[in-house]
Order: sequence, then structure tokens, then C-alpha cells
Amino acid sequence: MVWLFASVDLRALGGQLALTDWRLAAVSAAVNLASLWTRAWRWRWLFPPGVHPPGLVPAVMIGYMANNVLPLRAGEVVRVYVVSRRWSAAGAGERFWLVLATLVVERVLDSLTVVAILATLVLLISVPPALEWAAAVVLVIDAVAVAVLVATAARPGTTRSLARRLTRRWPRLERLATHVVDTSLRGLDGIRAPAHWPPLALWTAAAWVLPAAAAWLMLRAARVDVPFLAAWAVLAAVGLGVSIPSAPGYVGVWHAAAVLALGIFGVPPAVALGFALLLHASHYVPVTLVGWGYLVREHVSLGEAAHARRPATLDADVG
Repeated sequence: MVWLFASVDLRALGGQLALTDWRLAAVSAAVNLASLWTRAWRWRWLFPPGVHPPGLVPAVMIGYMANNVLPLRAGEVVRVYVVSRRWSAAGAGERFWLVLATLVVERVLDSLTVVAILATLVLLISVPPALEWAAAVVLVIDAVAVAVLVATAARPGTTRSLARRLTRRWPRLERLATHVVDTSLRGLDGIRAPAHWPPLALWTAAAWVLPAAAAWLMLRAARVDVPFLAAWAVLAAVGLGVSIPSAPGYVGVWHAAAVLALGIFGVPPAVALGFALLLHASHYVPVTLVGWGYLVREHVSLGEAAHARRPATLDADVG
């Protein structure tokens, strides 16, 4: 943030922010909140057929709020904890590792989507080398992750045998590893079910079109005259930037990525930073407020969720 503010004329930045159309900015914020709702519905289809975990919308809102106030993307752990806690309270038993497996699949799908968006942009516009290298690194990581997921799902027996061999000298650890592997394997059933593929594709499209629309609306609110393609460039750049665990709310990384993306379209740094500040605030403030509201309603403390460890019921299983 220091580097960004030092690189622009602060007077020009203030003048740019004064031009903001706050009505369009409010609509952009509302569209972004709607995109989180679509993510919750997309998440539902990543669970095994016939499995309907409760509280996915609250978990998504609380998780994104936690990412805004905690470092290192701790909100991902919070999301898993909130869902497994509500699910266990509903009498369904402990599902921590199953929920975690679906979240891993979701992260891989989102990373692949970001790379696909950037690959399309490369065909249409000149993309900075920094974004190309970042996309290449993420693609390699995704390829490894997909290979591991496919191998695990295709050869569950081999996965169980490997877990047993690695832990057979410690009986309690072996029973725990077997329990974790079996539960996690079931968490991959959603992505393996052909009936889930159409709704997954539909909700994934919605989960990315809405943020692009929110970015476009904020560009209009900030009086930035660029084509709609710029909204997708911002989305891809920010998606790559926030994939790296960073400060709470992705402060700095988010803004630098948005400024870099708009630089492709010749937007001056002060104007681009003004837009980045508005877009980030439209995500940060509403999501944090809504997430805190759900946190209070769920009777969960953020400290409890952020420091969640292995479910206690597993200790009982292997004791």
C-alpha cells in the first residue's frame, strides 16, 4: 500500500474518488454479495449425492469475513469448522474431513477458472509478463492437484493402503489416518457424480459472472471508460493475487493486482488506484458486516473457529 500511494499523485487520487457515482457503487456491492450466495449453492453440489449439509450460506459469509480480518486465508478453515459444527449439532455425526475435501475441490476449480480466464485474455489483449508467469505457476500447481485428486478418486484402495503403510507403526495414528482417508474420499463423490456436473457448471459460471459484473459496475461508478473486457482482466489479476496467503483482507495485494490489470488498458495509476480502493471497500465492508451478523447468529466466536483443530470426536474414534 505504501508503494502504491507513493507512486500516484494523491491530489489526483482524491479528485478521482470525488467523481464516484455512489449509487452504482452500492449496486456493485450488492452484486458482489449475491456472488457469495451463488458460491454457497455451488458448494452444495460438491458434496456427495443425497448429502445436504446445513448452513452453507452462513459458512461462506463467515469464512469470507474471516479472510477480511485474519491473515493467511484463515477463513477457509473457519468455513470448514462452521459447516462441520452445524452438521454435527444436527445429529449427522462428525463430517470435518468430508467438508474439507469438498473445499479442496472448490479451490482447484476456482484456480482453473482464473487460469482459463487469463488464457482467454491472452488471445485478446497484451497481458503483462507478471500475470503470465503467475498464471503458469498456478496452472502447474493446479495440474498437480488435479492429478492427485483423480488418482485418489480412481484408486481409493491404493490410497487407503498407502496411508496404512505410512502409519502402521503407530496403531492409533493408523486408525486415525484410515478414518480421515475414508471420509475424505467420500468428499470427492460429488465431483464424480455425472448428475452434479450440469448444476456445477451453471453455478460456477454464475459465481464468476457476478463478480465480473460487480467489477464492471464499479468501473462505471469510478468513471473509468474501458471495455467490459477490463472487468475480466481485473477479476483474473485479483484472483491470482489473492491466491497467495497474505495480510487480512488481501490489503495491498488486491489493489496492486487491480492497478496492474487496468494498466493494460492505459488507465492512469491514480485513476486505477481510486477504482481499486472502491472495489476493495465494496467487498470488504458489506461482507465483513454480513459475516459478523451470521457469526453472532451461529453462536460461534471467531477465535474458536480460527483456532479449530482436529475434531474431538476423532480422538474418541481412535482412543
